[in-house]
Amino acid sequence: MRDTSLTEAVTRWYDQHARDLPWRAQGVSAWGVLVSEIMLQQTQVNRVEPAWHQWMARWPTPAALAAEPVAEAIRAWGRLGYPRRAQRLHACAVAIMDRHDGAVPASVDELLALPGIGTYTARAVAAFAYRQRHPVVDTNVRRVVARVVEGVADRGSTTTADLAMVEQLLPEDPERAARASVAFMELGALLCTARSPVCANCPLWATCAWRRAGAPMPPGPSRRTQRYAGTDRQVRGLLLAVLREATTPVPRSKLDAVWADEVQRARALASILEDGLACEIDGHYALGATPSRRDA
Repeated sequence: MRDTSLTEAVTRWYDQHARDLPWRAQGVSAWGVLVSEIMLQQTQVNRVEPAWHQWMARWPTPAALAAEPVAEAIRAWGRLGYPRRAQRLHACAVAIMDRHDGAVPASVDELLALPGIGTYTARAVAAFAYRQRHPVVDTNVRRVVARVVEGVADRGSTTTADLAMVEQLLPEDPERAARASVAFMELGALLCTARSPVCANCPLWATCAWRRAGAPMPPGPSRRTQRYAGTDRQVRGLLLAVLREATTPVPRSKLDAVWADEVQRARALASILEDGLACEIDGHYALGATPSRRDA
């Protein structure tokens, strides 16, 4: 018989302490959930919330986004970072229109077939939007389960073994399982954090194998935060900012003015062009891989 006592404890905690996030509200569409999941990748919640509201106000359905050029999606992405995610959302919207008559598919297999949708996002949309029973494993969930069940601080990237382990923790009822999935995620985000876990407030304090083992951290230096200043990523951001603010293609001289190092600037621009975030038009540059007549 499945032992769900651990899951029930986390769900009770979630019922009292869950953050009031807009994409969790009753009645939010599957598209709204999908948009939130893409935006939340490598981006903090407080930065995503206003962007999500703006995005959903402008493009409340896949049809609305698919009707506009990808350049508009990149422009609206603003400073959320990793702008290729805007491309993926636009490509998803187009695919949803072409393959599913504008409705976000409910099955994991169909979600996985959409552009840029991986194991985590497909299961997250199926669980959170359609209330299905699927193991939803992100870094937070993986860390919680590694500590509570295995007694280790964390493990590497998500594997099929992690999916199987979390699946065993879920109740059989799909609705309860979906709520348990988001509860585990919230616990990892708020209490069972990577560097400063708040074990005293954790509902799993008494049963956590990691705490009973003395909460050992991995040997060696802790993972350093990736620097941003002076990197190619910073230069890409500066170049894209110029293109986002422009209403017409800009000359190379405008891009040259944002960064002094010519070699690094050229490398960053080349990567933007290669990624399809921008294109060259008669010696000028604009957002998008293939400009529309309006952009040209």
